[in-house]
Amino acid sequence: MGKRLNMKKKRKRLRKGGCLIAALIFLIPSLIVVYMMTALFWSAIRDIPFIRELNEYAAHTPDRLFDIQVPENYVPLYKEAADEYGIPWTLLAAHHRVETRFSTMDPLVSPAGAEGHMQFMPCTWVGWSHPSCSELGRGDIPEEVKTDPEAIRSYGGYGLDADGDGKADPFSLSDSLYSAASYLSRNGAAEGELEQAVFLYNHSERYVEEVMSFYRDYEQRSDEITGK
Repeated sequence: MGKRLNMKKKRKRLRKGGCLIAALIFLIPSLIVVYMMTALFWSAIRDIPFIRELNEYAAHTPDRLFDIQVPENYVPLYKEAADEYGIPWTLLAAHHRVETRFSTMDPLVSPAGAEGHMQFMPCTWVGWSHPSCSELGRGDIPEEVKTDPEAIRSYGGYGLDADGDGKADPFSLSDSLYSAASYLSRNGAAEGELEQAVFLYNHSERYVEEVMSFYRDYEQRSDEITGK
C-alpha cells in the first residue's frame, strides 16, 4: 500500500514538472513576440516630433528621485570658486555632476585622456603651446611640468594652484574646480553666455544640454540644496 502511495506522489510530481516545462515552453516564445512587437512599435513612433521631443526632454532632465544629490560639503567650495570668477555656483556644480558624477568616477581619467575631478585634457590644463600638444590634447607632458604653476603660466594653460600647496593638480578638488570656474568665466559664462562657455568646455550639443539641464535644476532648488 505504501509503495502505491509513493508511486502516486511521484507521478503527481512528474505531472507538475511536465506542466511547468510546458508553461515555460509556451511563455518564452510569447515573451519574445511581445518584445519584438514593442520594439517594432517604438521604432514606428519614436520619430514622431512630439514623441522625439518628449524622449529628448526625459533624457536630459534630472530624475530627482534617483539622481545623485549635490554633496553638501562641496557647496562652499563651488561658491568660493564661482564667486572668484563671477559665474553661477550651480553651473560649476552641474559641470562636476556631468564630468565625474561628483568625483565618484573611478579612476578620474577618461579613455580620451581627460584627467581629474573636472576632466581637463592635459594640453588644456598645461597650455596648448607645450611642444607635445596637438590634435586632441593628450600631449606627452611630464608630471612635474603638468603640476608646475610657473610652467602652466608660460604655456598659457588653465591649471591653477587654488589650495596653495605649490602644485596645480587636476586631481586636487580645489585646483580642479577653480580651474574649471576660470575656464568657464573666460569663455563667456561671466557675461551670461553660459551655453557658449559649456560648449567650449566640451564641443558637444548633447553635453551642453546635459550640463544645462542640471544647472537649471540646481538653480530651481538652490535653497533646498544649500539648506536655507
